[in-house]
Amino acid sequence: MMSRFALLFRRSLSGYDCDRVGLQVRKVRCTSQTRHLSQQRAGEECCGTDDSSPATRKDSVATRGVNLSHPTFVVWGANTGVGKTLLSAGLLGSILSSRKARSRDVMYLKPVQTGYPADSDARFVTREVSNILRSSPHGIQNKVYICNHTLKASPAVHWAVKSKFSNHAAVLGVVAGEETGMKDLGSYEELILEGSQRPNFYMNGHDNLEADSQGRSTESFSSALASLPSQLTCKTMLSWFDPVSPHYAAQTERTLVDDSYVIHSIQSALESHNIGYINDGSGCEAGEESRAEKWVLIETAGGVASPGPSGTLQCDLYRPLRLPAVLMGDGHLGGISSTISAYESLHSRGYDVGAVVLSDYGLDNEKPLLKYLQGRVPVFVLPPVPDISKGLSDWFDESQVCFSQIRYALEESHLRRIQRLHEMPRKAEQILWWPFTQHTMVPTGEITLIDSRCGENFSVFKSTDGDRLESQFDACASWWTQGPDMHLQPELAREAAYAAGRYGHVMFPENVHEPALRCAELLLEGVGQGWARRVFFSDTGSAAIEIALKMAFRKFVKDHASFFSADTSWKSVESQPSLKVLALSGSYHGDTLGAMEAQAPNPYTGFLQQPWYSGRGLFLDSPKVYMQMGQWQLDIPDSLLKDNAVKVKHADTVFDSRDDVFSATRDQTNLAETYRAYVDNQLSVHKAKEVKNVIAALIIEPVIHGAGGMEMVDPLFQRVLVSVCRNRNVPVIFDEIFAGCWRFGVQSTSELLNCYPDIACYAKLLTGGTVPLAVTLATEDVFESFKGLSKLDALLHGHSYTAHAMGCATAVAALQYFKDPSKNTNLLPSGRLLELWEPELVAAISCHPSVKRVTTIGTLFACELQDKDSGYASTSTKGLIQSLRANGIFARPLGNVVYFLCGPLTAPASCKILLQVLESHLSREMEQIKN
Repeated sequence: MMSRFALLFRRSLSGYDCDRVGLQVRKVRCTSQTRHLSQQRAGEECCGTDDSSPATRKDSVATRGVNLSHPTFVVWGANTGVGKTLLSAGLLGSILSSRKARSRDVMYLKPVQTGYPADSDARFVTREVSNILRSSPHGIQNKVYICNHTLKASPAVHWAVKSKFSNHAAVLGVVAGEETGMKDLGSYEELILEGSQRPNFYMNGHDNLEADSQGRSTESFSSALASLPSQLTCKTMLSWFDPVSPHYAAQTERTLVDDSYVIHSIQSALESHNIGYINDGSGCEAGEESRAEKWVLIETAGGVASPGPSGTLQCDLYRPLRLPAVLMGDGHLGGISSTISAYESLHSRGYDVGAVVLSDYGLDNEKPLLKYLQGRVPVFVLPPVPDISKGLSDWFDESQVCFSQIRYALEESHLRRIQRLHEMPRKAEQILWWPFTQHTMVPTGEITLIDSRCGENFSVFKSTDGDRLESQFDACASWWTQGPDMHLQPELAREAAYAAGRYGHVMFPENVHEPALRCAELLLEGVGQGWARRVFFSDTGSAAIEIALKMAFRKFVKDHASFFSADTSWKSVESQPSLKVLALSGSYHGDTLGAMEAQAPNPYTGFLQQPWYSGRGLFLDSPKVYMQMGQWQLDIPDSLLKDNAVKVKHADTVFDSRDDVFSATRDQTNLAETYRAYVDNQLSVHKAKEVKNVIAALIIEPVIHGAGGMEMVDPLFQRVLVSVCRNRNVPVIFDEIFAGCWRFGVQSTSELLNCYPDIACYAKLLTGGTVPLAVTLATEDVFESFKGLSKLDALLHGHSYTAHAMGCATAVAALQYFKDPSKNTNLLPSGRLLELWEPELVAAISCHPSVKRVTTIGTLFACELQDKDSGYASTSTKGLIQSLRANGIFARPLGNVVYFLCGPLTAPASCKILLQVLESHLSREMEQIKN
């Protein structure tokens, strides 16, 4: 029996003319129960119950997740008018008319609609899908419930709907001076398509539900609706009257909408869809997970790069969700170019394109597309679209096989993705060797599967409670490399792609290319301003340190020629004094052999880690600064005070603020004299004992010892170190691999220490964290020490990918972006970053009984927990780390030290949330101990 149109139930709060919907309407009495059920189905709470308006909603630390238990695709267009909505309607019709599943729960979302109410893609989908189902050769086996909802609208839409007036200029003129902002519209339309199975309820002439033909008791209409085995829910989230680009409509109708509001609204709608309202005979009640087959299509507005309501390109606007794409290409003249451009825009931003579809207009556009895509993405060709005003039933019938093929390809794509996600942790455990990881301590279930990254958030796959992607804030900045937000990330990707397309890779010695030269110029104008003149490129931080040591040692040899024999050739190494460094205990300068020799014994240099380690240096204890019980304090090792005639005052060891710690006025205190006497004494003792060993360089991690436990070294002590070495003509190296490029709130720690190095190293944040690149900056005097008549006098060090164009290009973009106050809203007029960590919260955490010390500076917050087995091997933070990750914060500890590391662009509000989550965990932990 062919399906027939049994009942159309519609209620429009706006009073919009039903005839314009294109469906004949039978009016039905609407009870409070039916209204409540309809609003439940619509998920109007996704936009209607949030206290914040679309224009004022702010980002949280991490956005909500995405359910992967069913196919969810975004329909994109190569341009406006290419047929996205036709594709949506045909695909949805194919899904609902398929005989594969018994019941289906399908949703169509239109996040942004302009030209409303005259134009509504959701209304078009509602009408055409119902027509497709009624004409389906398979018939409708079970009832299908179809509803169309428009949630929020501009004042112009409200006025047009209320007045039923469609004159464009008149409507916009009337609302020009009215209240701004998006308001609840609450327009919805509903219909029921009856299948071949007779319903157990019917409407009498008085619009009342009566007993069925078997005499069973009367059911309420809301209960009948809840029993429908299949349904299509169409939602228009935000609508504007003017039929123009969303950003222009939002501007002219004075209804600006924040990007995060659009994303959160979509996520809320997806979440409401995951809660089933269909009773398919499995005992599922409203509010429980439905067993119906689910599908979701989200259709964008215009082309891939058309602006959204805020002006952000849609391909960037929807990137936090990174939902797989269906691209509706253009079959007209010029469509090959626009389709490929649209595909490239999606691909370069990390979208997975499941299919490319276009209509056939006799130009064979699919052939160049197939050649270009090389089998990576299937291409489907629909028949040419006729004049829509003459009806589309025949076209949809003709396209039915193609839509079935598209549906099948997308479902297969979804299944392959899920299968791969499930197998990845197991395969990773079998074939990967992770750094700094004891594999026996990582169960398969605790492996974090990162599907993607958007700005500061990971998208992490979870399968413990259904397949889903959850967003986690990258609170360790992926080993201190990350700085971009979601706006900078695509810019860096474009710069890397441009450099790769233009240069690929080219060798560097005796050559120059624009990205390398511009990068060097920016570094000398920025972190090297006032002292550096030369830039040496390498690939990693450890390599940059190795280079710095070679530079410093050569400079020392040139300046102290009398210490060395006249024969300085490579054959004379054994006859020369041994060169060592002056460094601080607790510092860390990298994993390579030479870099490890420049650090004091630590867990990373033990025999099992580095059997060749000998520790070629004089390693001094250093005073540390931290906050404890709300007070900034100085902890001075006993070794610094021993045998010292100068007495240190208590006032010199406590500070009202962190700024006082860095004050240059401290140079005149007794403490400065104590430091100087200690350093001079240590150098003198070493010189007397180690006749054949010469201190030839000072190397320090300025301000913070990173891998050593995020400890802040007294800046006065480091300033004294530099001064003493200057007086002894010993080159100074600043290891700013971690600290540089705004990590501590300034371009370079020279601004904090009020002194300059001779050599400094930068990496990590240098490229914004996109690709590896490192540099070693040096003074002209250091460079001059390598000049000579023989090539053997040159710096014989280099890497295959030295100054690679992709790294240099992204570094240029990142350095300029971080320094641009129009893009980096955290930048103060002084050129420093504003305070990112709320002082009151920091002080409160420092007072917690389980906290030993707290350190904050720039983008860093560090908290050391009380632990009798402190150190890198400590596992005391495991519970806290699990709690943080469960709350959307991906943290990785350093032993008993938990730290948060945001970026130069991170909003202070996000940092506040990080601290609040941490404080909440500590408080709960204390309550559990008390109980």
